[in-house]
Amino acid sequence: MTADVVDRRDQRRYEITADGEVAGHAEYILTDDMITFTHTEIDPAFEGRGLAGALTRAALDDVRSRGLSVLPLCPYVKGWIQRHREYADLVYRSPSA
Repeated sequence: MTADVVDRRDQRRYEITADGEVAGHAEYILTDDMITFTHTEIDPAFEGRGLAGALTRAALDDVRSRGLSVLPLCPYVKGWIQRHREYADLVYRSPSA
């Protein structure tokens, strides 16, 4: 299976395709210096193939390359970052924290 992740900025979401079919997406809100992930979804026909993790990793790698902070409101993205501590530095920290 070939999976690719693309940032669909006009739709405010990262999409993952599997063998040419859209298999899922991660929705976001973008500001000048931060991206807030609000919802991640994988089509039931594609579940159990690791696509949600691949989507999240690719999206966060893109975010890192753009120098943005992440506010993970989406429970999946938040949990994924907690399990992959090498991405914890991307999480937005309030200046008062």
